[in-house]
Amino acid sequence: VLLLITTVPNELLAEQIARELIKGKLAACVSLKEIKSIYNWQGNIEENKEIEITIKSLPENLNKLSFILKEKTTYEVPELIYKIFDSENSYFQWVKESIN
Repeated sequence: VLLLITTVPNELLAEQIARELIKGKLAACVSLKEIKSIYNWQGNIEENKEIEITIKSLPENLNKLSFILKEKTTYEVPELIYKIFDSENSYFQWVKESIN
């Protein structure tokens, strides 16, 4: 199962992205969580509330997902962190059926 994590500045954009990915059958599930990020940006310590988006999909969708997320984000350097995980078989089957 492909697990991809990104962040956006607000809940409205996060929900829009989540619905588009589910509707387009690029993700089986998209989880949204409000977080507080503290990070270094151009030599300054920044602190912002963001929405973390966790996308559950299949590895073959990585390029399409990355393209859409880069297109939708307002960040100059979008966070796109991903990894492929083993999962329990029934969950993997559900992901496959949800996307295909």
